[in-house]
Order: sequence, then structure tokens, then C-alpha cells
Amino acid sequence: MNALIKTSKGDMKVEFYDKDAPNTVSNFVKLAQEGYYDGLKWHRVIPDFVIQGGCPNSRDGESGMAGTGGPGYQIDCELGGGNQHHDRGVLSMAHAGRNTGGSQFFVCHSRANTGHLDGVHTCFGKVTEGLEVIDAIVEGDSIDEIRVI
Repeated sequence: MNALIKTSKGDMKVEFYDKDAPNTVSNFVKLAQEGYYDGLKWHRVIPDFVIQGGCPNSRDGESGMAGTGGPGYQIDCELGGGNQHHDRGVLSMAHAGRNTGGSQFFVCHSRANTGHLDGVHTCFGKVTEGLEVIDAIVEGDSIDEIRVI
């Protein structure tokens, strides 16, 4: 399964790790198909580390602090499958501690500063086209739409 993440800086095509993180992929796909991510902002951008989005508080007009929101439920981490290395372009679930993820996710800039995330955050996909978009994103840029293909 694939997705197209349309942003204000361009599009990223993603291939999901369906076999390695099936529940995380299923959750992300469900939210994307419901339009949950449409109009959210990349609320955390750390050069040579990650871009992070998926917080409902980052939507224009919301009053909560960006980076603190979620879908109203939590999902378990899936760390035992393959492809659990935070390489350039990898999508991974953000969380506030094991088994507290929900909707927030990040995309890795490079492997240089992400090795410590292996075995801690669930990798559930990878950008296969549009890697240059990761580098172009700045805090406040939008996630226009995530379309599951």
C-alpha cells in the first residue's frame, strides 16, 4: 500500500511497511482516509533530524498547543518487525512514551542523528519519491492532504 503526502512544498510518495507494522499502518491509513491530516501543519522541524506533523492542535483556528494533541486514543508500538531503522525518508510514529502514539508522526531527514530512535518509535513507511520535499519543509508549512493509493 502507498500514499501521497501533498504538502505546501511539494508531494512525497510513501510506501508503507504493511507487514512490519500492520496496526500502525492501518491507523495512519484510517486517519488519512477520514481527512484527519488535511490542513494540519508541520509543527516541529529540526534540521538534519526530523519533520513532525499530525497534531490536530496545529490546524488553523485551534486553541491547543501544537504538538500536544492526538486522535483521542492511543496505539501500541510495533517494534519487533523488520524495517525498524530510522533512515532518510522513514515515517515513524511520535509518542510521549511507549504505547502512547495516535496521529503524530515524523519523517527522518537522515540517518546521522536518528539511530537512538530505533527500537523506541515504530517505523511504518518510507518516502520513495519526493525526498527533496523533506528538506524544503519548515515549521508551519502545511500537510494539504494525504491520499492513500
